[in-house]
Amino acid sequence: MEVCKNCSVKEYNTFGIDATAHLMVKYSSIDELTDFLKKYRQEESHLPLLHIGGGSNLLFLSDFAGIILFSEIKDITLLSDDEETVLVSVGAGVTHDDFVQYAIQKGWYGVENLSLIPGQVGASAVQNIGAYGVEAGDFIKTVHTISLEDGTSRQWNHDELCYSYRHSIFKDQAIRGKYAVCHVVFQLKKRFTPCLNYGGLRATLQQKGISEENLSATLLRDIIIETRQNKLPDPKVMGNAGSFFMNPIVGIDTLQRIQAKNSNVPYYEVDKETVKIPAGWLIEQCGWKGKSIGPAAVHDRQALVLVNKGGATGKDILELCKAVQQSVEETFGIHLYPEVNFIGES
Repeated sequence: MEVCKNCSVKEYNTFGIDATAHLMVKYSSIDELTDFLKKYRQEESHLPLLHIGGGSNLLFLSDFAGIILFSEIKDITLLSDDEETVLVSVGAGVTHDDFVQYAIQKGWYGVENLSLIPGQVGASAVQNIGAYGVEAGDFIKTVHTISLEDGTSRQWNHDELCYSYRHSIFKDQAIRGKYAVCHVVFQLKKRFTPCLNYGGLRATLQQKGISEENLSATLLRDIIIETRQNKLPDPKVMGNAGSFFMNPIVGIDTLQRIQAKNSNVPYYEVDKETVKIPAGWLIEQCGWKGKSIGPAAVHDRQALVLVNKGGATGKDILELCKAVQQSVEETFGIHLYPEVNFIGES
């Protein structure tokens, strides 16, 4: 276990916000975490706890006057193996993209479309990360957690996790922030069946002269990485949290109202009554693409991404967020909800 007092969190959030935590605790096993929690309840229970992953979904609005927990549990264990699927347990501290690459190398398939999404495996289970028609929750069988309140362990099965678009039970207000994810069990396939129905993947294959019959998981991963790198800024170069807003899900009546003035509005059918409209399109139509408020800006290639051009504070990013929300609501009557979690006082 590693404990750091008055620790900078700049390297632990992809926005690169230079805030400070009163205490940061890095643990590499469940025993280390439970030992710390026992001591915490006895000596420091007056301080708030915050469990983070790779920091790719955080915006620090101020210093954090509490204790940040950071998982370095990094084991990957094959639990079972049959003709069609494998069950594999992955430590919450494993970098998500490293796991995707590892799975492909092992011949375990399903999560290729989630390549290059930043963050840790534990956070992927909490956020239900998704891209190109695939969500992490599609392949998560169970999640093993430790209660931050009493140190007890609990296993959550798939049905209990309540996965939906960018949501899991861990984001519900009643239990939000009360559990640390320690291991995630994925059920992956042993036969590669590509998911190509989203994000123009089939068009990209055609442009590259690649047939579906000749497509491998490794090649699909390479294409998705290239696509993401062309669209999204590297957080190491320009601070950002990837997609800042969730794509709004609206009723057919709202879509028709927008189509009356914008016949080319893109959308994806969710069910017979609702559709998903790309938030990036809405933001771009409002003229925000490439615009700045001080050191905070809307990315010039992907309007869904807010960026730190250098030296921005969390409050600078928040000001831009609110301005974009107001503009989209006034123009389209749609409220955009952030994917990013705000930490500290606004």
